[in-house]
This record gives sequence, structure tokens and C-alpha cells, in this order.
Amino acid sequence: MTQLYRLDADAAAIARAFDCRAGDDPWAGGYIAPGSFAPVITAGREFIAGPKKGRGQHRMVPRIWGVPPPPSAQDATRGITSVRNTESPFWIGNLRNSEFRCLVPATSFMEWGAGIDVEGRRNRHPFSVSGQRIFAFAGVWKDSEVPTFAIVTCPASPRLRSLGRDTMPVILPPDRRTQDTWLHGGWDKASALLRPIGDDKLLENSSFS
Repeated sequence: MTQLYRLDADAAAIARAFDCRAGDDPWAGGYIAPGSFAPVITAGREFIAGPKKGRGQHRMVPRIWGVPPPPSAQDATRGITSVRNTESPFWIGNLRNSEFRCLVPATSFMEWGAGIDVEGRRNRHPFSVSGQRIFAFAGVWKDSEVPTFAIVTCPASPRLRSLGRDTMPVILPPDRRTQDTWLHGGWDKASALLRPIGDDKLLENSSFS
């Protein structure tokens, strides 16, 4: 699973790309690794009680990548960065309540590959998305003592399977209607979006610097 991605755009550019309020998010661009803060886009109703009334204004907020694991986890200090089983009791409530879903903006991501390179390091494969300078992973957020999020995964595309991956992050199409479905739709419609992006949309970069 993805353990590093980049978001080479500042908060104002992200807000324009996703038609959301940037608020006081200080993001200026760079790497995101597990345990670090990154911008996510929510439906903007985290602190509003009562029934939903229309789309509302989406909101960009900083959250830590990696949700604290359940008490039964072997390593209680290691945050969970990805959702591999959407039927897990740990995730099911948040995923089915649309207000806990979020968009995770990115400009590229890195996947580990099978084998090692000429310098003896594990192969790394950085990707961007054709036609989308800033794209969105499907995400979900949770609150405990700290504000956190995780990226939702799906079965790997044929190209990523050839690199030794069995899952990949869900990359949502760029149209606003699809993104609104993830943020607002019922689980029957939102879960239909959990499929791999076409291999023709994945552009492998020569570096990740």
C-alpha cells in the first residue's frame, strides 16, 4: 500500500481545484508520510448537529495520516494509513456515514515494487495521474484524541499487480458529481466508486523528488 505521496500545491490552489474553503490551513506543498499532517476535504459538517440541508460548503482541514488502531492491535503506536476491508467493524460505521468520508488531495504517490534496484534498495514506483495536476484519493476520517484520516483502497489494477501489489488507493474521477457522491451519497452509490483507476491514466514518473 502507498506509504508516501506528494501534494505539490498550496492551500489556495487546492481550495480552487475542489471548490472548498481553505480556512486557516497552512499547507504550502511537499511530501506526506504516515504520522504527518496533510490537508483533507470534508463535507464541512463535522461540528454541525441535525439533519443535512443540501450540499453546503466543503472545507479543507489538516489531519494526521494514520488512524489510531483498536486496542487489540499488536502495535498500538502504529497508525492505520489505509482501509483494506470496508466491511471491518472498525471502519463500517464511518464509511456508511457520509459525513466521515473525505477527499485526500495529491499530485503523485509512490508504490513499492517487487525486487531491488541496482543499489540494493527496494524498488519504488512513483505515479501521477494523466490530466489531473491535483487528484483525490477516497478517504475516511476518525477522531479520537487527535484528528486523523486513512486512504481507502481497492484491488490493484493489472499494471500495479505486475509490480507485486495486491491493492492500490482509490483515485476518484475528477468530476465534481463523482466527488460529491463520495462526500454525500449513500453507501450503495459511494461503494461503487471503490475500483481501480484505468492503467492508461497512471503515469510513472522517473523520480519522486
